[in-house]
Amino acid sequence: MTRRHHYRVAAVRRPVTLQIAGAKYRMTADTDEAHLQRLASSINDRIDALGPTAARAGSPAQLLAVVALSLADDLEVCEKKLVKLEETTRSVIEDTIARIDRRLSAEHTEHTEHTEPHD
Repeated sequence: MTRRHHYRVAAVRRPVTLQIAGAKYRMTADTDEAHLQRLASSINDRIDALGPTAARAGSPAQLLAVVALSLADDLEVCEKKLVKLEETTRSVIEDTIARIDRRLSAEHTEHTEHTEPHD
C-alpha cells in the first residue's frame, strides 16, 4: 500500500491596511489585497448609505454593528434563495429523469410488440 502525504503549502501572508468607517486597520492576510480593498469599500458604501446623520451620531463600532447586521441579513436571504433554487433544480431533474424513463419504457414496449413473432 502506497502512503500518500498531503502537504499544505503555506500561503504568503502580507501586511495590508484597510480603511473602514474612518478607521485604519492593519493586518496580515494571505488573501489578495485588491479583494480585501473591494470588501472594505463595500462596507464603507453601506456606511455611507446610512446617511450623514448616522455617521455623525454613531461610533465606528456602532456603524460596523449596523453594517454587520445588514450583511448577516443579506446572507440569510441569499442562503434561503439558494436552498429554494437547489430544491427547484432537484425537482426539475427528478421530473426530467422520470419523463425520460417513461419514454424509454414506452419505446421498449412498442419495439418489443412489433418485433415479437406472431403465430
